[in-house]
Amino acid sequence: MRAGLRALTSRGRSFLASGVAALLMALILGENDLFRIGVLVTALPLLAALVVARTRYRLSCARRLDPPRAEVGGEATVTLRLENVTRLPTGLLLIEDTVPYALGVRPRFVLDRVESKGVREIDYRVRSDLRGRYTIGPLSVRIADPFGLVELTRAFTISDTLVVTPQVVALPHVRLSGEWTGGGDSRTRSVAAAGDDDVAPREYRQGDDLRRVHWRSTARYGELMVRREEQQWQSRGALLLDTRRHAHRGEGPRSSFEVAVSAAASIGVHLAHEGLGLRLVTDQGAEHLTDQGLSYSLLDTLAVVRHSSARSLEMGVSALRQGGGDGLIVAVLGALDPEEARDLARLRHSGVTGVAVLLDAGTWEGAGRGSHENFDAVQGVLAGYGWRIVRLPAGTSIASVWQDAANRGRYALDSTGGAA
Repeated sequence: MRAGLRALTSRGRSFLASGVAALLMALILGENDLFRIGVLVTALPLLAALVVARTRYRLSCARRLDPPRAEVGGEATVTLRLENVTRLPTGLLLIEDTVPYALGVRPRFVLDRVESKGVREIDYRVRSDLRGRYTIGPLSVRIADPFGLVELTRAFTISDTLVVTPQVVALPHVRLSGEWTGGGDSRTRSVAAAGDDDVAPREYRQGDDLRRVHWRSTARYGELMVRREEQQWQSRGALLLDTRRHAHRGEGPRSSFEVAVSAAASIGVHLAHEGLGLRLVTDQGAEHLTDQGLSYSLLDTLAVVRHSSARSLEMGVSALRQGGGDGLIVAVLGALDPEEARDLARLRHSGVTGVAVLLDAGTWEGAGRGSHENFDAVQGVLAGYGWRIVRLPAGTSIASVWQDAANRGRYALDSTGGAA
């Protein structure tokens, strides 16, 4: 009953106050008719509170996101499935799902009645112009009486996560030379076919052919083991993203930082689909990407990447140098000075292809004086060390300039190591 009284709505409290006032006036004035009205008006919210408080509905809830990952500006459909698992039909239900402000207003629905063992499915759409991971839920259900005098709220505990990824655009095929095989030419080579059968066992994974079970190892380790008859030979590359706050210009979805993140996502997905084993590095160091579903892991990481307060690329360059074995380095860079460009440029050597996607900071709103001159100097340093330059000004899609990644630098190194 206490819970029911606390759940009185403004209308319910008004009824209760009016009923009590009517009873007091009836006692003072000796009006029997007014007394009867006061009893009715007072009893109505009290009875509603009692009925709602003693309600024993049991509901189950499930939520489905389609798709669980959506690009910036794209829509996702959220499907709520409610089931009445009791033998009693429900009364009026007011349903509200918890949605972050960035995804829109909170959706609210009214269910008049759900029969015993009945199921209701409700769909609504969400959309975001900002990258990130957003928690949807928990769902709250408000049980109300027909007169709107009492509302009692019950909340589920389950929630789901929607990942809003950077915009990814399809890039044209560009053959990149170096130790990286380029253009999706990485191969899966059968070692057994070459006469060097590698029978080192590994644990059984769902989908493995049972004919590959290695029974001797299975007996030794006490779990199902299979032979490794094929070994993946995969080219490796690195993707560097400059996240330094002072290196970017503009604000919001059209800022140079958001353009850089979208460009890195497009390049990473493109290279991953062509068979490149990729690792992601920022100015803060190396980022962890899972081996399975590389594109999804990359997009999930880039969905939550934020500005850094770093002033130099030193940690990023160090992480690239320590990783080693990369046949391709793609750097998506904001504004930097020639000395920083020279430290990065030295990572490229024989057998390694370097591609620098340079965001021309001078073309963004709020760029300072000398931006164009500094950009030309940085371009000259990188090209002088053999990097391929892709210039990305404001308002330009990475897909329209990616072909420039096939062009070698126009500068040659002189004997002192400078650009000639």
